Amino acid sequence: MTNSTLYRLRLVCILTYLSLCIPNTNGQPLFPVVVDSLSRNPLANVTIFDRSGKFIGSTSQSGNITCASDADYPLTLRLLGFEDTTIRAAENDTIFLQESHTQLPEVVVLSKQKKMLHILAYIREYATLSTYTDTVTLFREKLVDFMLPTDHNTRYQGWRFPRILSTKSYYRFTNSSGLDSVSDRSNYHFTWSDWIGLPASARIPSQLSATENITDTIRGRYGTTEIWFRKDDRVTIDVDVLSDAATRKWVPDIAAFFNKNNVDFERFNMRLNYDDVVSDEVTPLDLTSYSFNIESRGRGHGMFRFNRRDEPFFVTTYTETYLLDKEFISVSDAKKWEHNRPTDVELGIYHPRGITPLQESTIRLIARVEAIDHTSTRLSFEPDERLVAKHVRRNFGLEVLQRIKQSFGIDYLLGKRNQRRLWKKFLKEQKEINKEDEQNQDANDARKKKQNKKTNTKEK
Repeated sequence: MTNSTLYRLRLVCILTYLSLCIPNTNGQPLFPVVVDSLSRNPLANVTIFDRSGKFIGSTSQSGNITCASDADYPLTLRLLGFEDTTIRAAENDTIFLQESHTQLPEVVVLSKQKKMLHILAYIREYATLSTYTDTVTLFREKLVDFMLPTDHNTRYQGWRFPRILSTKSYYRFTNSSGLDSVSDRSNYHFTWSDWIGLPASARIPSQLSATENITDTIRGRYGTTEIWFRKDDRVTIDVDVLSDAATRKWVPDIAAFFNKNNVDFERFNMRLNYDDVVSDEVTPLDLTSYSFNIESRGRGHGMFRFNRRDEPFFVTTYTETYLLDKEFISVSDAKKWEHNRPTDVELGIYHPRGITPLQESTIRLIARVEAIDHTSTRLSFEPDERLVAKHVRRNFGLEVLQRIKQSFGIDYLLGKRNQRRLWKKFLKEQKEINKEDEQNQDANDARKKKQNKKTNTKEK
C-alpha cells in the first residue's frame, strides 16, 4: 500500500468519525427544544418528569431537554401557566406548550376594617430524596392558608408561611435490592415547600409599565436574575434565586439555609403569575399561582441521617401553589382563625378550577397507597419477644386502689356525695333569695298601704 493510499484511508476514517460525533452539521438541533406555541420563544426551566413520575431535571435557558435518556420516555413537561405535555419518543425536534390561564378568585370583604388579608391556597408537591442506593418519592396535596396585614402599622402580623389545614401524602420507597413499597406516612421530612411563603410586593420595571405586551430581563453580577413578561393585565416573573443575592427577597424565609455548611443548592428557580395588575407593583392580592423548583444536596439538619452517616443525599422539590380564595377580614376575626383552626375532616382538600390533571404514574401511586389496609397490617404484626421485660415491677398499692374502686364503686359514691352537697348549697341559696324577696314584698305592701292612707285623709 502506497503512502497516498494510506493517507486517503486515514482521511476517510477521520471524516467518518467526525460525521458520527457531530450530528448537528446540517443545522438540526442536537436536543429537543420546548417553545411557547404562540410566541415561539424557547421556554427555560420547564420541569421534566420521567415515565415513573420522578423529577429528573429542567430545560436549559435555550429550552433544550438535555437531562433525559431513552429509558426515561415517555416524559411529562410541566410549567406553571401552561398545559402539561407528554412526549412519547425522543424524535420530536420542537415541543409546543399551550398556554393556560388561571382565573383570579374574587376578593370578599367581610369587614369594613380591611386590616388583614386571608388567603386559602391549594398546594401540589413533588419531591424526591435519593442516595446512592435508596430513593424516596413523595407526592403531596395540601390545603393551606395565609394571613397578611394590609397595613404596616398593624401590630398583629399574621403568618406568611403556608399553614397546613388539610393534607394527603403518598410515599414510594425503592432501593437497589429491589424494594418497592408505598405508604401514606414517613419519618423523613425532606421537602422545601413549608419554607416558601407568599412573596412580598415588588415594583414593576419601568419598561413594562410603558406598554401592555413586553418582556424585560434583569441581569445580576453573574447572569440573568429575573425575566418579566407582561401581556395586558397579566404579569409573569421567572426568578433565578441562585444568580444573585438580591433575588433572595422573593424567598426571605429560606435565605438562612444558604449559609449552612450541610446544604448546597444546585438549582433554585421560581415562577410567579399575577392577574388584574393595574398599579405599578405586583402584590399578593394580584397573585394567582406560583411554583418553585429546588435541587439541593442535603436538607436541614442532616435529615436524621437517612442512611449511613457519611453518605450524601440529594433532595429535589417541585411545588405548585394555586390561590383559591381571598378575603379581607378584621384583626379579631384573624385571631379567631389562628386559634380555632378547622380540622381535616371539616375542610378536606379543594382543587382549583382548570387545574392540570395528574399524570398516570401519580394516579397509580395514589391507588396503591389508598389500597393499604392499615388494620390488617397492624394486627398481623408480631412483637419481638426479646424486647419483653422478664421481671415486671408491680405497683400493689395502685392495684388495690383499682380493685376497691371496682368492688365498692368509690367513684360513684363520690359523685353522689358531691351531688348532694351541691343540692344542699342550691337549696340554701334559694331560701335566702326567697326570704329577701318576701322582705321586699312586705316593704312594698307597707309603702302602698301608707300612701293609700294619706290619700284617704286628703279626700276627707
